[in-house]
Amino acid sequence: MEILIQNRQNKVEWPAELEKLLEQAAEEVLTTEGYSLTGELGIALVDDEEIREYNRAYRGVDSPTDVLSFPQSEGDGPYESPTGEYLLGDIVISLERAVQQAEEYGHSLARELTYLLVHGLYHLLGYDHDTPEGKEKMRVREEMVLARLGLERESWE
Repeated sequence: MEILIQNRQNKVEWPAELEKLLEQAAEEVLTTEGYSLTGELGIALVDDEEIREYNRAYRGVDSPTDVLSFPQSEGDGPYESPTGEYLLGDIVISLERAVQQAEEYGHSLARELTYLLVHGLYHLLGYDHDTPEGKEKMRVREEMVLARLGLERESWE
């Protein structure tokens, strides 16, 4: 799996050692869900202002958010090329918001960034949380992956 991580912000220092953890998290999600590890995923780390612009342009919400997912395909899952590669799409994460949320929830930046990546990747795979059932299914999958990476959270509020 080719995972392209771009740090496009300069407000928060990017701990580059977390890059390997994010790659491991993406691979864990894909193997858990039965996808091959051939393909491409883009991850952009941005500031609140840039993610606010994306949120306004694509969701009509004029405020920053923590993570947005932009699938490569219009269907209910990733696009599989004729060569068997999965073109997943892009995940945009506000590093500013991740730092704030890690402090708010009382856990590490590594855990928060990994959660946001896993959450965004499940959206690219067709999962959603529009219904209570969908939310529960997605949350269980996310927590299972985080636990396998040693980043479980004791409880959800």
